[in-house]
Amino acid sequence: MTDLTLYTHPQSRGRIAHWMMEELGESYETVWLDYGTSMKAPDYLAVNPMGKVPALRHGAVVVTESAAICAYVADAFPHHRLLPQTAAERAAYFRWLFFAAGPLEQAVVARTLGWSVPAGRGAMVGFGSYADTLDALESGLREGPFVCGDRFTAADVYVGSSVAWGLLFGTLEKRPVFEAYAARLAARPAYVRSAHLNELRLQTGGAVA
Repeated sequence: MTDLTLYTHPQSRGRIAHWMMEELGESYETVWLDYGTSMKAPDYLAVNPMGKVPALRHGAVVVTESAAICAYVADAFPHHRLLPQTAAERAAYFRWLFFAAGPLEQAVVARTLGWSVPAGRGAMVGFGSYADTLDALESGLREGPFVCGDRFTAADVYVGSSVAWGLLFGTLEKRPVFEAYAARLAARPAYVRSAHLNELRLQTGGAVA
């Protein structure tokens, strides 16, 4: 019996948390939920009142939001070395993890939905402009193979998912730095395993071992 339970759906940000759990390597249970039904059921709303996935139960505590789940499990299981080790690595880790969850997501969503920032109001939004946001991300990813340089961390799971999905769905420009980073991460065994589990769930709609 494991004390880690991941609530997710294969067509959701739950894929980020699923990848993170595979990187972690601890035993965990997956509870597959469906939109509009089990996600809104009282027993799951007691876990996450938003009625959304992912959520992670670790013993008696619950963590929601993909970025928070990535950061939480890396911290809860430090022996798996998914945390930054030096001050410089910690600075990059927190900077780009929160950048991807904040300015990057805002900029991408605004562009996807056709929202534009009125002239002279750029200071009122967290990302300034789409171009500035992508330029900043590119500058960070030029520093090394991973967000923290040579060390893969939990931040790469979240940032990498954002980049990979952006490239896949055309919400990020196909810059060489982004494409190389996404390809590097897609080759990781944990990424491959989690992708397989989610694709299998989509194909079968049933239990996934």
